[in-house]
Parts: sequence; C-alpha cells; structure tokens
Amino acid sequence: MSDFTPSEMMIVASARQLAGERVCFVGVGPPNIACNLAKRTVAPDIELLYEAGVFGAEPARLPLSIGDPTLVTGSLQVTNMYELFAYFLERGHVDVGFLGGAQIDRFGNLNTTAIGDYAQPTVRLPGSGGACEIAINAKKIFIIMPQSKRSFVGTVDFVTSPGHLGGERPKEWQGQGPTVVVTGLGVYGFDAGGEMTLESLHPGVTLEEVRDNTGWDLKAPAEIRETAAPTDEELRLIREELDPEGTYTR
Repeated sequence: MSDFTPSEMMIVASARQLAGERVCFVGVGPPNIACNLAKRTVAPDIELLYEAGVFGAEPARLPLSIGDPTLVTGSLQVTNMYELFAYFLERGHVDVGFLGGAQIDRFGNLNTTAIGDYAQPTVRLPGSGGACEIAINAKKIFIIMPQSKRSFVGTVDFVTSPGHLGGERPKEWQGQGPTVVVTGLGVYGFDAGGEMTLESLHPGVTLEEVRDNTGWDLKAPAEIRETAAPTDEELRLIREELDPEGTYTR
C-alpha cells in the first residue's frame, strides 16, 4: 500500500498537524477527511465542530455538506448556527479552524467568493459561509488546498477569509491567523512578517516544481526537509473508512 496520490499525501500531512489539538472547526471535503483521520491517529481526543451546529461530531460516513444528517451521529451536542458561533467560536473556545479555498496569497488570505472582477466574475464561487468568522476568531488557522499558479496567486481576486492581510493582523482579532498550509506538494508555515514560507517537500517533489506552481517568489530555507510518507494504516483509514469512493483522494 506504499503508493499514494498527491491528495492522500495532502490529507495525511494535514492530519498530522492536528496532534495535540483539542477543538477544531471543520469544513467538508478534504478538511473533514483530514480531521477525522487525525481523530483516528494523532489526536484521539479532538472534538470536531461543524457549521450547521454540531459539536463533538463522529460522522458515520463522508458528509456531503455541512448540513448532512450524518454529522449528528454520535455527537455531543446539536444546536443552532448562532449558538455554535457565538458561544464556541467567538468566545475563543476553538483551537483550530480548518479551511480551504480557491485562491490563497503569500499572506494566507483566502478567496472563496469569485474569480475575476466581483461584479462580472469569470467564476462565481460559493462564498464565505462561516469561513470569515472562523478565520478571525479561531486561535489558529490550518489551510488545506491543491497547489498551482491558479490557486497560489500574487494577489487574491477577493479576500473572503483574511489571513495576515498585508503582513499584519488587526490586534482586535482574536486568532493569530494562518499558521500552516498543506498542499499536494509541501507543507508551509508563516514567518514573523506573516508571509508564507516552505517548510517541507512531499516525497518526490522538488523545489523547482513548487516554485513553478506558486504565483510569487516563495521563501524557502537553504535546507528543506522531506515530509514523511503516509503509513499503510493512514492509507487504509482513508481508503476503507473515510473516503472509500475516492471522492476527494483519487
């Protein structure tokens, strides 16, 4: 089971980032698979929150949306969206917000609203949902998304979920903003100026490949470590329990 896809590598590397975390606000799709993989491996005590109003979820199957009834399965609490955001997120009880996006820039600002001009976009995207509030109020933000020059851009077309803005976050915002970005090519952190920096390359990926898929001059250390490859057990959990249809991982 040693062969793996870039999406599986991205999900595994993301899940490992959650070691030691306690409360995580989860999006559907790859963030959901990564968080549920973490719960089965490096973070067994993590509690998962979903935007529809579910705390402590243990979904029985892959959710199709944030309103999928399977999110209620085994949950500790089912409430409404207002109470989830007001009493958990905005009160500072969410350790990690796990987000994705269509575009990201060097400061971790995310776009899930529109590609091109807002008034006449090339593509109209789903929008924010609760992502903007999560980006501002969660103690830290982890981001998982595919990497290309279309997604890693010099300037996002629309700031849906603010990261470090132009390099500094307003002091009145609760969270510290993005701290980790994981793609199918590598793992990234942020320096003291709020700019993304390469931390590790996934197996078989080169620095040149990463730069070819980044829309700005990416910061990278002189020596770059390699991300540990997925284990057989991590791959089994993804393929047999979390995404058996390969919806997000093939």
